[in-house]
Amino acid sequence: MSSRREILELLRENARYTTEDIAHMTGESVDDIESTIEELEEAGVVRGYQAVVDWNAVETDEERVRAIVELNVTLDRETSYADIANRIAKFPEVTSLRLISGDYDFDMEVEGDSMREVSHFISNKVAPIPEITQTVTHYVMDSYKEQGMRFDDHDDDERLSVSP
Repeated sequence: MSSRREILELLRENARYTTEDIAHMTGESVDDIESTIEELEEAGVVRGYQAVVDWNAVETDEERVRAIVELNVTLDRETSYADIANRIAKFPEVTSLRLISGDYDFDMEVEGDSMREVSHFISNKVAPIPEITQTVTHYVMDSYKEQGMRFDDHDDDERLSVSP
């Protein structure tokens, strides 16, 4: 594995690793790690660092609603997938947007304070975009894994229980 690739994998595993930690794990010098990370950030390879939050574990009266939305589009000669994506990605409600293969064109994730807010966003901001021909909304009921992190009861004993 290349040094850059190894550093990227370690940052994805835990963005809180220090440069000293990464240097120890890769056998590289701290200075080399720092310069490589700086190069990756300046080149736009590393776009940011985020915490993976299990919102169900947060004790609050406020609720965040997430939805996955399938988008179908029709292109014309002047409009590309990138044009449509750039328009949609500007909305702060959109947390993720991907062009995909299959039965629909874009996979969009959105967040809001209520189902009503998410629904209004989709019907008033996304659906009216001329190239969008169909939206299908799926509300997230529960999350079990996000960005490679499992959300479970942290019971490390994965053995099956046996009853007589």
